[in-house]
Amino acid sequence: MKLNKVLPVLFLIMFLVMVGFGIIIPVLPFYAEELGASPAELGLLMSVYSIMQFIFAPMWGRISDRTGRKPVIMIGIFGLSLSFFMLAAASQLWMLFAARIVGGILSAANMPAVQAYVADITTDNDRSKGMGIIGAATGMGFIFGPAIGGVFTNINLQAPFYLAGIISLLTLFLVAIVLKESVHPANLQTKSQEGLSPSSFTRGPLPVLYFLQFFITLSLAGLEATFAYFAAARAGLDAVTLGYIFMIMGLASAAVQGSLGPLTKKFGEAAIIQMGIVVSAIGFALILLIHDFTTAALFLAVFGIGNGVIRPSISSILTKHSATGYGSVTGYLSSFDSLGRIIGPAAGGFLYSVAISLPYLSGIFLSIFAYMLFQVYKSRLKAAERG
Repeated sequence: MKLNKVLPVLFLIMFLVMVGFGIIIPVLPFYAEELGASPAELGLLMSVYSIMQFIFAPMWGRISDRTGRKPVIMIGIFGLSLSFFMLAAASQLWMLFAARIVGGILSAANMPAVQAYVADITTDNDRSKGMGIIGAATGMGFIFGPAIGGVFTNINLQAPFYLAGIISLLTLFLVAIVLKESVHPANLQTKSQEGLSPSSFTRGPLPVLYFLQFFITLSLAGLEATFAYFAAARAGLDAVTLGYIFMIMGLASAAVQGSLGPLTKKFGEAAIIQMGIVVSAIGFALILLIHDFTTAALFLAVFGIGNGVIRPSISSILTKHSATGYGSVTGYLSSFDSLGRIIGPAAGGFLYSVAISLPYLSGIFLSIFAYMLFQVYKSRLKAAERG
């Protein structure tokens, strides 16, 4: 399959995967409460999924280097579908936890394998374009999924889970029928012998990018966990209005990710990452000034534009320059991303309880720290090129 034919297929696959995932977001807290979950148990239920992804994403990435991308993608989508049907059938709280654990373990295969697939089929010149399209698909799925889930909640609390499971099954059939394997069998043995050792994170320029992604996700997750409270306190915005604001942010982020190819060809990944970090920091500062719907939507869109270009560009650099298999690289990147999503909400909530502006002031600080980390990456890269 040619690149221009494969990327739309991958876009559709990741869009459908994230729609299915997003459908359950509005209903899961109410569903868990109906089964007797306390606030602490609800928080653990939401985070256990990311914990499983943090643990298992590198494993799935390495497996995709040994066996190919397509079977790992199919395992990930099957795991999502299975977890959704398990959630729909749950009658006790432990069954919800079992479903989230199963879903986290198996669906951890999706992002590493898909990003590795993109790296397989793209050249260095169009790598950022491919990664940006995957990022845009993910963002668009998150926009439409919760909206669809909210509508189907009007039927009953189980309906969104059944719908998500069906969408995931249809996506699985799409992958089985349409998607071709991207790794030639002759290359599997070579890549299976390559990988990242724990000691490799203490040397060389590339490991710095994993930590950079962690801090970027940490600040994003803190914003996502607290912005609803902040916007209600500062601008009197309700849940419906906040849904529109997050939709605008998602559309802005997806739009800039979709155009990442031309931007990267003009400026390069390094400049894009630095500009993304700066714009994110500006977005955090502007959020402190919101006072109505218009300013909230505009300032959050600014943040979304800056934040949206960072991960695809980091993925592009890592897969271009790493000597390991693409799956191993993208697996570790997904793991660090998940770690940020584990810690971020709790940290953001704690900071908000101290002062409502602290999550966004800390976001500015983390953006500055991320910018400094990227300078460390550049200096290590120059040192490696010299010697």
